[in-house]
This record gives sequence, structure tokens and C-alpha cells, in this order.
Amino acid sequence: MTEVHLSARQIRVLAHPLRIRLLGRLRLDGPATATRLAEALDTNTGATSYHLRQLADAGLVTEEDRPGSGRQRFWRALHQLSSWQRSDYPGDPDAAAAVDWLESYQLNQMVRRVEAWRLVAPSESQEWRDVAGLGDYVLTMAPEQLRDMQADLEELIERHRARALADPRPDARQVLFFYGGMPFAGEEQ
Repeated sequence: MTEVHLSARQIRVLAHPLRIRLLGRLRLDGPATATRLAEALDTNTGATSYHLRQLADAGLVTEEDRPGSGRQRFWRALHQLSSWQRSDYPGDPDAAAAVDWLESYQLNQMVRRVEAWRLVAPSESQEWRDVAGLGDYVLTMAPEQLRDMQADLEELIERHRARALADPRPDARQVLFFYGGMPFAGEEQ
């Protein structure tokens, strides 16, 4: 998967409700016009076009040439993943605020998507109900051990992603896989 490690400017640009949704939709569904994105995200084409240009100026999306598309402008994501480290933005309170906003957005999206699955799960096949779910582990680790484990998980996820792309199955669906690792804060388990 292609990845961008966000610069301070990029993270500030991305920390916007419509921009993050636009980039997510382009990553999920592939290239699209501003009109199609506006319809999918229930917004107007003018706002969508403006924010796509902001994302393009930051190097996160680009216009795609499509022969025969006339005046339609197609946009596509330049990367499949965005990453950052909180320590990448010393002395930049706006970038630090953007990190806070993006992490909060991610958490809220995870909760929203897990709750959406929970509501439809009873109508899903037994096979999907059995494999979909949540889990947690409590580990005692040093920061470098957690970093190593996260790198191992990313390699494992990429291997399985590539395998699934190479062997498409008729019952395949897009699957969200979340994981997070952080020390207990506040009350201990």
C-alpha cells in the first residue's frame, strides 16, 4: 500500500470534516468527480470542488486525466494510507491540534462503524457473524516493544491484503480492521 507520512501542512489541511471524508471516499471507492462525491457525501459541488483543490495543493489527491471525459474532472487519492507521529510537529500548535482532531475523528468513526455492524449483524450470515467482532489484550511492554509489535501487525495486514487482492472470492467484502495500542490512562484495569 502506498503511504504518506503527513507533513505539518498536510496534517493541518486534512484535519477538516469534509476533507477527511473526501479523501476517505476516494481511497475506498477510487476516482470520482466532485459532483459524484458531493452526492455521496450529501454536500454541494462548490464546497466539494474547493476542498478537493485544498487536498490537491497539499499533495493528497490529484486530478486524473481520462480521455473522453469532456469537462468532467476526476480526482483520485495519491496514497492509500496516511501516517503521522505526534512528535513530528514540535512548536506547531496548529499541527498538534490537527493531530488531536484526526485521532478523535478516527475514534468516533471506529465507534460509529462498529455500532453500525452491531445493528445489522443479526441479519448477516452466520459465517460473517462468527468472524466479525472485537477483542482486547492487556500486555506489559516498553515503547520499543509496542513499536515492534505494531510493525509486525502492519506487515501481517499487508500480506493478507495482497493475498485477498490476488485471490478475489465471490463472498469477499470490504472489512474494517482496527487496532490500537496505548498505555492505560487513569484507572488501571
